[in-house]
Amino acid sequence: MPADLVYLVGGVSLLLAVVLPSALRKVALSAPLVLVGVGAVIGLLPISGSEPFDPTQHLGLIEHVTEVTVLIALMGVGLALDRPLSFRDRAAWGRWSSTWKLLGIAMPLTIAGVALLGWWGLGIAPAAALLLGAALAPTDPVLASDVQVEGPTVDEAAEKVDEEDEVRFALTSEAGLNDGLAFPFVYAALFLATKGAVSGWGVQWLAWELVGKVAIGVLVGAGIGWVLGNVAFRSRARSLRVAETGEPLMALAAVLLAYGASEVVGGYGFLAVFSCAMTIRSAERSHEYHALMHQVVERLERLLTLLVLLFLGFGLTHGLLSNLDWRGTLVGVALVFVIRPLAGWLALSVGRHGVGDRRHDALERRERWATAFFGVRGVGTVYYLAYAFGHAAFPEQRWLWSTAVFTIVLSVVVHGIAVTPVMRSLERCRATLRRA
Repeated sequence: MPADLVYLVGGVSLLLAVVLPSALRKVALSAPLVLVGVGAVIGLLPISGSEPFDPTQHLGLIEHVTEVTVLIALMGVGLALDRPLSFRDRAAWGRWSSTWKLLGIAMPLTIAGVALLGWWGLGIAPAAALLLGAALAPTDPVLASDVQVEGPTVDEAAEKVDEEDEVRFALTSEAGLNDGLAFPFVYAALFLATKGAVSGWGVQWLAWELVGKVAIGVLVGAGIGWVLGNVAFRSRARSLRVAETGEPLMALAAVLLAYGASEVVGGYGFLAVFSCAMTIRSAERSHEYHALMHQVVERLERLLTLLVLLFLGFGLTHGLLSNLDWRGTLVGVALVFVIRPLAGWLALSVGRHGVGDRRHDALERRERWATAFFGVRGVGTVYYLAYAFGHAAFPEQRWLWSTAVFTIVLSVVVHGIAVTPVMRSLERCRATLRRA
């Protein structure tokens, strides 16, 4: 594509990214759905050329672009959540019960469901089936903005504010944490592909990949967030109290510091970034500086998302689905319509008997189905595949790419069309209950 046309297409696409969120607010379409469609149309134009796009030739670029996109989204999610979480507050942990159920029950069930369908049902190699399950299991903090909380509440009542929409809170907090928690299972697939039987690496995986790296990521992120929060809001040196000057770029510095420090010492950087954001958010919760940081992160996330979605749509009409067969189609359809909804429903139904506090287990029947259904797949899946293929050889690599891309696009289409009417219906039901 000629350089001048790149500028033209980029300008039009950026304009769409700016106006679509507001323009589509009352329409049963999501911005990601439209952007994927725009990318697909661009791919059909004669100026785009006829050379197919082969992701196996661009693993490094794909990995780093999607990695940065997810990191920025995780910082935004952590800053947006109003519901506090304290290591020492038992009641606070209880108010996050929906999140823990989605992470501890729904996510492993989703991984197992996809992996077993691929391995036992479709004859895919065990390592490839497990990798597919691990990559597709996490919900996406990038493409799921339509079902997430809007942003931080920073008025004088923010210290006592809680999330009013339990569905949005559950989906937002889940997306913030499960991207990092998918990593142990990606490593399990890598070990299965490179080291063989589980008996040779199972103990190491359990102790280090599943427990050790998770703990390091959370602790490093919380530590950096505590330092940055104290410096920004309470430093004795006025020049260091950036909250007073309103300089929002500290949010980006926090992303890089938390991710880099955690990865250097062996932890999961995704978890560190989210933990860091939550810790910064806990410092002076009512301060408007949180909103300023969230705004700059949100805009950068929108730009990166634009880039990823356009290339995803472009790839649809340039060979990304060329290796898709009935098996991949079955996996995608099963995940979006059966595996995730059932896993989410079962998880959110656990321990509901005798619960009287609305805040501790707040999802009613309709809300549970909505939360279970809106497990949007997206950029994180692309990152995990690129990461895995850069560390081990998978003969099924091109099939895995086509299957994952099909599933992401299916999720974008189905959830993008359903989100507006479903969320409106839930809001009407809540309003009726409040009046009753």
